[in-house]
Amino acid sequence: MQLEKKESTMDKVNVGLAKRYRREKRFRRLGLGAIILSISFLCLLFTTIVANGWSAFYKTEVLLDIHFDAEQFDVDALSAADYDALVRTSLKNFFPDVQGRSDLRKLYQLVSTGAAFTLQDIVANDTSIIGSTRKIWLPADDEVDMFLKGYIPRDVPESDRRLTDKQVDWIDQLAAGDRLERKFNTTFFTAGDSKEPELAGIRGAVVGSMFTLIITLMLSFPIGVATAVYLEEFAPRNKWTDLIEVNINNLAAVPSIVFGLLGLAIFLNVFGMPRSAPLVGGLVLTLMTLPTIIIASRASLKSVPPSIREAALGVGASKMQAITHHILPLALPGMMTGTIIGMAQALGETAPLLMIGMVAFIVDVPGSVTDPSTVLPVQIYLWADSPERAFVEKTSAAIMVLLAFLITMNTCAVLLRKKFERRW
Repeated sequence: MQLEKKESTMDKVNVGLAKRYRREKRFRRLGLGAIILSISFLCLLFTTIVANGWSAFYKTEVLLDIHFDAEQFDVDALSAADYDALVRTSLKNFFPDVQGRSDLRKLYQLVSTGAAFTLQDIVANDTSIIGSTRKIWLPADDEVDMFLKGYIPRDVPESDRRLTDKQVDWIDQLAAGDRLERKFNTTFFTAGDSKEPELAGIRGAVVGSMFTLIITLMLSFPIGVATAVYLEEFAPRNKWTDLIEVNINNLAAVPSIVFGLLGLAIFLNVFGMPRSAPLVGGLVLTLMTLPTIIIASRASLKSVPPSIREAALGVGASKMQAITHHILPLALPGMMTGTIIGMAQALGETAPLLMIGMVAFIVDVPGSVTDPSTVLPVQIYLWADSPERAFVEKTSAAIMVLLAFLITMNTCAVLLRKKFERRW
């Protein structure tokens, strides 16, 4: 009987190495597949947002022959004039065959209710046009805008769309007469919120976000840096500082809505601060971003080599001089990076601001930190809950603006870190 050949040690090693290499290849493929899948989902998300929102940057306007009848104007009270009547008269003159209250009402619906405010601004800026007839571009209704952008199909029964066949025919007549034109939607960037989609804009939300972030930055950065310096450079190592450090780390993981409840209970109910104001929003977001800034600042201070401290103290500098003249300047890039990331996180928060009333419908653009206002994420939340189709593109466009702010802030953080970071 022939004895089986005994497997050598090298053969066992080679078999083990082959298995290890196969596992490494599988793990590498899985990692690469996960990255590709994540990037694909991210691209799908961005593509969907852009596809739904790019059209919001354009709006449809109607060219009408407006006769500014002098009998309807009082020089001392221009705002009291019936500007809606001027629009209705122009439409009736262009469509003389339209009769009946129902048809006339549908005809008037082709032009936005904001057309009257446009005419009022024109007259207020130039009173010499009173008594003359001018061709004026006025905003079209959101349904007309959606129809011309292709969101409302033409080839469906009248009962399945919000525009009647007669209205579609009138739109075609206006288009045939070169009285419909798509223009850049400046209203989206210059107006506040409105119940009419064609008149709604993000200026109020952007200004409210700026005021809120300014309050947050002015409070969170100096407090966070001072706290980090004390804990890292001055505080003794005992159970109390250990308790503080544990609480700071825990606060960084607390859900943001808890900070909103805290702001509601303390700032509004106890101190009586104005509801839905950037001042209160900034205070709430300061509480939320402080742990992030403190942790990032402490990490930056720890990254400074001890030799810097020892050298400064060795040449006669006091501890405070060593910190302010040598350690802080070297740790500042990391602190700024952590602060920008914390501010970007605060910019995208919605839940804590909803708890302090910033979900209110605010039309006017805030002029100070105590005026009622909203912020961009809350504005997106409000528009997403609106039933009109035109608000869908407004929501996506506002998300694009918010993402642009967030990407810009994160890019600044990366560039600052690369520019000022020093490796030891």
